[in-house]
Amino acid sequence: MISESHPLQQLFVELIGRHYAEEIGIRDPQIVNYVAHLMAEFCEVEQLFKIRNSADKPLTDVGEMLIESNPVYGPAPSFDRERQVRKHIGDYTLFFTGMFPESINHFRLRRDRTENFVDWIKAGKESYYIVSKFEHFEYTKVAPLFASLSSHFEQCVYGLNQVKNDLQEMQHPIVRRTNELLM
Repeated sequence: MISESHPLQQLFVELIGRHYAEEIGIRDPQIVNYVAHLMAEFCEVEQLFKIRNSADKPLTDVGEMLIESNPVYGPAPSFDRERQVRKHIGDYTLFFTGMFPESINHFRLRRDRTENFVDWIKAGKESYYIVSKFEHFEYTKVAPLFASLSSHFEQCVYGLNQVKNDLQEMQHPIVRRTNELLM
């Protein structure tokens, strides 16, 4: 776990906060902090692939994760497991569609990039919506956050894509310095 004071966490809060506020009008600190924390957490590969099947194999396919999340017809032993997997699907699809949209058609069984990008958006949005319906007991306080993430999913993806562009520019100091001189 990366602490709130870690420089990586602070970088993501600053970048996400700026792009979400300026380009898509999201000024909700809960959303900004959640997505920033997600970005920092997913810097660790174990977190990105933490959902495993009964054979302890990490699941990388969204379809397999959806099956894993089903407590009625699938292997999920409880509704808590459904929530855990659905939350991860939302996080995973938000991360990949925002930061690495070009990689989506490289996942196995992908034929049409546009169709699959839309499918990933739909799976992420729906998963956050389902997580938001867990609104009792220990989940009462966070349910509205997931409802907001669901309703603003596409905007959050777009904002992350802008963050990705900033990060790419930061990797190339010559580009950054040229832009500063031109402005």
